Amino acid sequence: MEGKHLIAVCQMNAKENKNDNFEVCKSMIERAAAIGCEMVFLPECFDMICDSKKKTLENIEPIVGPLITNYRQLAQKCNVWLSLGGLHEKGPKYAETGKASNAHIVINANGDIASVYRKVHLFNLDIPGVVRLVESEFSVAGDAVIDPVSTPIGKVGLGICYDVRFPEFATALAKAGADILTYPSSFTVPTGLAHWETLLRARAIENQCYVVAAAQFGTHNTKRSSYGHAMVVDPWGTVIAQCSEKSDFAVAVVDGDFLKTARMKLPIWTDRRSELYGNIIPPIAAEVSENQTYHFGAVEIHPYQVFYKTRFTFAFVNHRPLLPGHVLVAPLRVSAERMCDLTSNEITDVFTTVQKVQKAIETEYEARSSTVAIQDGPEAGQSIRHLHVHILPRKSEDFGGNIDKIYSELQKHDKIGNEKTFKLLNEEEMSANADRLRKYFV
Repeated sequence: MEGKHLIAVCQMNAKENKNDNFEVCKSMIERAAAIGCEMVFLPECFDMICDSKKKTLENIEPIVGPLITNYRQLAQKCNVWLSLGGLHEKGPKYAETGKASNAHIVINANGDIASVYRKVHLFNLDIPGVVRLVESEFSVAGDAVIDPVSTPIGKVGLGICYDVRFPEFATALAKAGADILTYPSSFTVPTGLAHWETLLRARAIENQCYVVAAAQFGTHNTKRSSYGHAMVVDPWGTVIAQCSEKSDFAVAVVDGDFLKTARMKLPIWTDRRSELYGNIIPPIAAEVSENQTYHFGAVEIHPYQVFYKTRFTFAFVNHRPLLPGHVLVAPLRVSAERMCDLTSNEITDVFTTVQKVQKAIETEYEARSSTVAIQDGPEAGQSIRHLHVHILPRKSEDFGGNIDKIYSELQKHDKIGNEKTFKLLNEEEMSANADRLRKYFV
């Protein structure tokens, strides 16, 4: 973050009608842009709050739907960035689950979608006679923390509401470079009275980041009310802006120099003793670019082979698979030739990726077991001088029922002279195999 930037944090009382809610938000965005705000933050459920699961699911729409199209046009018209804190999205898991995703969408001043985060922690609260909000009844959890998005006001880490209760989540975003943490919310009144400000200030202090928390407030229907108190907290833990009890916005200045000063006063990042109590790293999904070149030792891996990538790791289909679904996971850093070459961050990230990929290939290839193998060094059969993990979905009939034959086959499948025994896939076949797996990492 460089320099000073004016932002607006919004508070609203969303109802069932999406068009009415849009007009409320449109007014706040236009007024905030008119006074020079560079980014405007809307709360969770900015699209609608209905009084039943049935109504909610009847009115969800995809990101390419009319509501987000309207917001994209508005961002371009006002020349302002938008944080849309929680759309009831007809998302990538709807066909499988029949449930919505809770999507935090960032739109840039050109009207383009800059980032999408889908809420990973679902709020399930049922206090008889007090409050009942069981989000998992109509929402499906996301499965990725995403890279902070670069904006004119700094790098913005995306969370939603209940995520604020998980300090590891915030620390992962801060370690990934976030200057600002966001928690657009629809906090219940009982939990808001008890914890709202305390949690937001704690996340700001312990991570030395600005925290921006847009909020719903007031009674939405007979079943649901929200606490409100949308606010901005600086890296020293001071509340520098807060909304009153109405639909409106508050403005705040986020200051890059103040952020640097706060971090210099208390050097918590260099004073950490991670070797004593563990190391939080961000297993953050990153976009697979069509123009990026990937290297696997001295071999070039084409983007059409890569189906998943994180900050430190990539997963790709094997050009000469032993079995259907045979894939590889490797660190992005080519100089990591052996296990002993991995940093602590890489170790955690590589094996977190292995776990996710294994689950995906077992689902896609209808297997209940996997072989997960590392040939750590030439004498162990490593033919490419780059650490990599083989993951193969397994079935009882593999190799004519000789289950352990996999290990001898791994030793020779990519050696010169075995090209006829082990088929080399062409570009079209590798691309098709990667496409089968990409849907698990959206």
